[in-house]
Amino acid sequence: MILIRCKELDESLLKLIYNLKLEKGKVVGMKDGTISMIEPKDIYYFEAVDNKVFLYCEQKVYETKKKLYELEKDFYQTDFFRASKSIIINLSKVQSINPAFNGRFEAILKNKERVIISRQYVSDLKQRFGL
Repeated sequence: MILIRCKELDESLLKLIYNLKLEKGKVVGMKDGTISMIEPKDIYYFEAVDNKVFLYCEQKVYETKKKLYELEKDFYQTDFFRASKSIIINLSKVQSINPAFNGRFEAILKNKERVIISRQYVSDLKQRFGL
């Protein structure tokens, strides 16, 4: 993990950080003024909330400047799966999946968090698992 501490992030620093991330396959996360390079294997899910995107690890939450559609493209054909319009989950962090109400499913992650998979994406999920 690389940590960068600075008083203010300018555009050139952000570009440099994102270029490093692309080369190393890591995701840039920001928390409390600190920038961290996060391994995709440590990410449980991404969530868009109020025009911001957050990435959730086992116990920490970081903000990322990437949009969900960019992350979906970056992690195409990996363990990351679009579960709803606002969430992408890491299927390798799923402990179990259970049917929920109205055709939705609920994924229980290894850190005990629960994520709803909207019915629009359930057929894709079943296809991923060969069901």
